[in-house]
Amino acid sequence: MIDAHAALSGLNSPRPEPASLSTPAVSHHALSFTGQAGEYFRVWIVNVALTLVSLGLYMPWARVRTRQYMYGHTWLDGQNFEYRANPWALLRGYLLVSGLAVLYSLALRSENTVFIVLGLVLLLVYAGFYPWLVRQSLRFQAVNTVHRGLRFSFQGSVGEAYVAYGAANVVSGLFGLALPWAWFMQRQYQVNNLAYGTARARFRGDVAPFFMIGLTGVGLVIGGGLVALLLVAIVGTLVAGLGNWGDISDLFEADTPPAAFFVAAGAIYLGALLLYAVAWQYVRAAVMAYVLNNAELGGVVRTGATFSPWRLVWIGVTNTAAQILTLGLATPWATIRRTRYVLEGIGVRSLVPLDTFTGQAAHEESALGEAASELLDIQVGF
Repeated sequence: MIDAHAALSGLNSPRPEPASLSTPAVSHHALSFTGQAGEYFRVWIVNVALTLVSLGLYMPWARVRTRQYMYGHTWLDGQNFEYRANPWALLRGYLLVSGLAVLYSLALRSENTVFIVLGLVLLLVYAGFYPWLVRQSLRFQAVNTVHRGLRFSFQGSVGEAYVAYGAANVVSGLFGLALPWAWFMQRQYQVNNLAYGTARARFRGDVAPFFMIGLTGVGLVIGGGLVALLLVAIVGTLVAGLGNWGDISDLFEADTPPAAFFVAAGAIYLGALLLYAVAWQYVRAAVMAYVLNNAELGGVVRTGATFSPWRLVWIGVTNTAAQILTLGLATPWATIRRTRYVLEGIGVRSLVPLDTFTGQAAHEESALGEAASELLDIQVGF
């Protein structure tokens, strides 16, 4: 009997053994992305304009058009992906979530006790339904993703969602050191319940690497913070006109020139924001790479990532800078640049032809979870 996992895992060996009759041939397929910044700019600018003119009502169509463009330009083994979501279904979810969000915002600004209580009730309802919304978003995204005419599906239960996105989030909120464990639980829930046709995915990763990724992010913040404070001290000393290191503390005394204090405070604030953004981008990129390197489908397909998390951090920082300098007009270029780097750094190894997978009946999924994930910025990482 062929050990599919061993055959696929053996690809990582620096000195592979000669092929034998009992070892199936492994085919390699690299993802490719054919999207172009100029072409996508036209899609993006029309989406922005129509969303503004319609006071946001066009947002579901904008979202579907964007994903259809991205999916349609993503190719695997000679076939592109498809996104088949119904904008009208999304619109209903958007209107409901938007209405509740506006009501909550108004309740916060009111001094009326009734509205304050209403706001608290809405907050509790959102917290209680959050895991369910994540599950619905994953189901909606999966069932509307198609490759070779076969739909993906997500089969995670509500109970599992409340463990991964409810209990795990509560524990990590109470004990910050448990945050990497929550990441592990959530990625395991996402991958283990994903299916392509009738083939079920499986996550073979462990929790320890998530802690290493988290520690690297913390080290990045601390190390970068120390360097930033040193630079601020030097700049502050020069601005204040102080002549020696012992007078650095005078920056915060009353007789210190105000300009020195504000320069130092502003630099510290901006530095903290930058460090947080860099650390978080690294964590997300490293987690994505690790998950891709430890996911398989049906026991015969393995994914792998060759992109560098640090390179993704650099792309993220420079993309943000370009978007700020161009007042947002560089957003399409930034999106295409990041998407191309990520997708072209993903490969698939398979023991069987990809067109041998069989399908299963698709069921219509509620778009409420997807609308909530978009409007409330829920990161589900599908």
